[in-house]
Amino acid sequence: MKTLSADTSAVIFGCEGPVLSDWERDFFADANPFGFILFKRNCETPEQLRHLTYDLREAIGREDAPILVDQEGGRVTRLKPPHWRAAPAPGRLGGLMEEDPALAEEAVRLNSLLLSAELRDVGLNVNCIPSLDLAFPGAHDVIGDRAFGSEPEVAAKLGKICIDACLSANVMPVIKHMPGHGRAMVDSHLSLPVVSASLDELKETDFEPFRLRADAPWAMTGHVVYTAVDPDRPATASPKVVEEVIRDYIGFQGLLLTDDLSMEALSGDLGERTAAAMTAGCDIALHCNGKADEMQAVAANSRIMSEEARNRAMAADKRLGNAEDFAFKEARARLNEILGGE
Repeated sequence: MKTLSADTSAVIFGCEGPVLSDWERDFFADANPFGFILFKRNCETPEQLRHLTYDLREAIGREDAPILVDQEGGRVTRLKPPHWRAAPAPGRLGGLMEEDPALAEEAVRLNSLLLSAELRDVGLNVNCIPSLDLAFPGAHDVIGDRAFGSEPEVAAKLGKICIDACLSANVMPVIKHMPGHGRAMVDSHLSLPVVSASLDELKETDFEPFRLRADAPWAMTGHVVYTAVDPDRPATASPKVVEEVIRDYIGFQGLLLTDDLSMEALSGDLGERTAAAMTAGCDIALHCNGKADEMQAVAANSRIMSEEARNRAMAADKRLGNAEDFAFKEARARLNEILGGE
């Protein structure tokens, strides 16, 4: 096996199904992506998933390669019952802040530790949580209860607890969707959200949780246009948003991933989308659906990871804990007690 090398591509790919095909093995070996991301279609049983994560890493010869998943709890879960726990939505945990902040914080910590233990058990080592987006009344529910709530300070505080718990359990957290997706009136999976709030308003609300958690190791962009910053391009493809907002105002210096480049919010073909994200300043291009022709286009238009991106990835890895023995059953029982038997 080999560690992160100078010829690693600045891309993360999905795969088509629960078993790696011969074509995928050959393609991944040649493309040498930074890592992979899995979805419900890839996750059938614990044993199957362990084989898949092993095979993905073997294909590129890196036993420490990142394999991501969106295991948020609630609506957005890829590992589902009966083989895996039905974790609560972040909004359910954030809602406890009004009743008992200490219990809310304990619940977020326990849930994050439980999620991390479940992922490590099947070879997954990156969880795309927490969402630091805010819940806005009247906005599209693509975020909704995926957010901890509507207060920037609450999102940032519970986000820190989640980040710290994941890191301690040897799972890399990814804050999203920078610099804020909660105000969007449409689902970026289907069309392009355009946010016309003033820059001052965005700084007070949408951007604030991310600014407060700028020390996070990894982050994911949002496919959202902020007219006050760049009226022509969504954050993922906007040098102004990446440099002036994410890197400068927010102060995030960690590894920056795009959201899924196959989402309909973006224009152009997959090659053009990849090139635009790289030019904007994103470190890693993310492509999720496992379609061969699209992956080939992304691979052809991505870049080798820059030295800066490799340094960011290695610095993030140094923050991971040792995943010491964890009392899973006791933690699950305590979380159920806090949530009233859910």
